Amino acid sequence: MTPPETPRLAWAITGSGHYLNECLELLAQRDDVDLFLSRAGAEVMAMYGHDLKALRERMTCFRDTTASASPVGLFYKGHYSRLVVAPATSNSVAKMVCGISDSLVTNIYAQAGKCRIPSLIFACDTAPAMETEAPSGQVMVYPRRIDLENVERLRTFEYTQVVDSFAQLKSALESPPD
Repeated sequence: MTPPETPRLAWAITGSGHYLNECLELLAQRDDVDLFLSRAGAEVMAMYGHDLKALRERMTCFRDTTASASPVGLFYKGHYSRLVVAPATSNSVAKMVCGISDSLVTNIYAQAGKCRIPSLIFACDTAPAMETEAPSGQVMVYPRRIDLENVERLRTFEYTQVVDSFAQLKSALESPPD
């Protein structure tokens, strides 16, 4: 596959509903995005009533269906200028912090870093108490200390910017990648 003239945005969705609807609205406004879905991300999209088939008709969509995560090769070939992981679950953040790349999303995060492609991570668990959207409506969640510590660790990684709010995500997307 030949790289595009202007590198695209790689956007990964993990298994969280935290600002999922808003993230999908941002995606719909762009024509330069390829979507990467973890297995849990695909499940959660269905739980929140999003039609994956309709989404695949609008953009390239990679799903976590192979052991080798073959789409990572596109990062080596200059297809992407930035990786966005939004929303990013505490599970995915923990794996990123520990260097575990056993899913499509954690694998492309690792490969983006190895290719010096900046990553923008919208972590779900960034405060001791948070209100978030569940399929049944708004709920309170109380991230564990380890979840909050992992977010802080991830902030120190090279080529990685962690944002705490949807407003910060939107603002970061309007700026060129570092």
